Amino acid sequence: MKYVRFLPDECPGPLRIDWDVQHVRFLNDIKPPYDLTYDDVFMVPSRSAVGSRQGVDLASPDGTGTTIPLVVANMTAIAGRRMAETVARRGGLVVIPQDIPIDVVTDVVTWVKTRHLVLDTPIVLSPHQTVADALSLLHKRAHGAGVVVDEEQRPVGVVTEHDLSGVDRFTQLAEVMSKDLLLVDADIDPREAFTRLDGANRKLAPAVDRDGRLAGILTRKGALRATLYTPATDANGKLRIAAAVGINGDVAGKAKQLLDAGVDTLVVDTAHGHQESMLAAIKAVRALDPQVPIAAGNIVAAEGVRDLIEAGADIIKVGVGPGAMCTTRMMTGVGRPQFSAVLECAAEARKYGKHVWADGGVRHPRDVAMALAAGASNVMVGSWFAGTYESPGDLQQTADGRLYKESFGMASARAVRNRTSEESAYDRARKALFEEGISTSRMFLDPARPGVEDLIDSIIAGVRSSCTYAGAGSLEEFAEKAIVGIQSAAGYAEGKPLHASWN
Repeated sequence: MKYVRFLPDECPGPLRIDWDVQHVRFLNDIKPPYDLTYDDVFMVPSRSAVGSRQGVDLASPDGTGTTIPLVVANMTAIAGRRMAETVARRGGLVVIPQDIPIDVVTDVVTWVKTRHLVLDTPIVLSPHQTVADALSLLHKRAHGAGVVVDEEQRPVGVVTEHDLSGVDRFTQLAEVMSKDLLLVDADIDPREAFTRLDGANRKLAPAVDRDGRLAGILTRKGALRATLYTPATDANGKLRIAAAVGINGDVAGKAKQLLDAGVDTLVVDTAHGHQESMLAAIKAVRALDPQVPIAAGNIVAAEGVRDLIEAGADIIKVGVGPGAMCTTRMMTGVGRPQFSAVLECAAEARKYGKHVWADGGVRHPRDVAMALAAGASNVMVGSWFAGTYESPGDLQQTADGRLYKESFGMASARAVRNRTSEESAYDRARKALFEEGISTSRMFLDPARPGVEDLIDSIIAGVRSSCTYAGAGSLEEFAEKAIVGIQSAAGYAEGKPLHASWN
């Protein structure tokens, strides 16, 4: 089979990519004549000496401390404390949005940094609370269980949705809870915990400290994950968390408050990152001499990368318009296909020893892999994680029983309304006329993967396999060794699995 070679005179307009500094190779050395999305590209397998997917090191080289290349986008409907705790425990990073009041952010950072590295935070209930109380809380955690404790915080029972099904909502939990408990020590080895849970045919167990008080909850799957993932931790062994600051107002003052709160990465964020206000904001933050990475964006071209790095940014956020909640391209025509944007920007950042995050446009594990192949050090995920138990929104249900959560874009009328709540009625009304995002969207929970950890499992499994196909043992090797080809829409469709017979 022959692959098409594009001739220079067939190119409608040359890409500005400097091919001499690219790490990724295009199949047959084709230089694409137009910008590419993730759907437009595929990867060719290479000879590999990587013996195991688990042998691939997915730690990012960008200084953020992530051990898997996933960052949860700073969107109000997605990035909260439950998400931050859970994702950091598996090695990723969550960025708390800029719209959240500083006292709330401080509380969230403190809370996340007191979470256990292995045990999940339990839903704690008393024996005298009702079934209704329990049902209102069970969906706040993917493990779906409430631990009933006595006055001294010692576990006396466990309740699940199954225990509460068909029971009067005013019934006290003492009457319906399961009292046959399997307790594990809080410092138990995860592999031993898995063996105990598996041997007892239990999905979960309360974990207790030396005094028998509840310390957390451990599921069988959680124990297994603890052996497969390395938490993203700071120098003190605490879970990492990031926070965003805008480019207007007292940027330095807000950034200092975030640093004082203990955030591990600062994200200077605005939709159009290549503007004078952004450069001034980065310089103001850099003048604080933060001992944490500064990420800034969003941009889509080499010039933006250069200017933001010169202003003091360590990491550049790349992406204008690819997000599921974003209407920027349809409203303004501004943006760029994400694969080519990441490719060019990563190459430019590499010249300065800096890095880029690919922000938006990922809908399948393959997209994350292609972003990393293009040179991203981390991939930001937004709406994909909105439909999970850990996202901040309340769980809702359609008439036919499907569970969902509401999501919205950060440039939507809804987000602008929240952001400008303290301004005058006139200013709020004026700003409400300009929106570039969806104000409400139903993000359905996948019954097979309802928790963010389930989605992380799927994504990371795909990325690890991609690395082994490329013969890469690390993310940096992956960007160097990946061989990428260009495909038609039919080629992309061919790669999709069939869930039913075509007959």
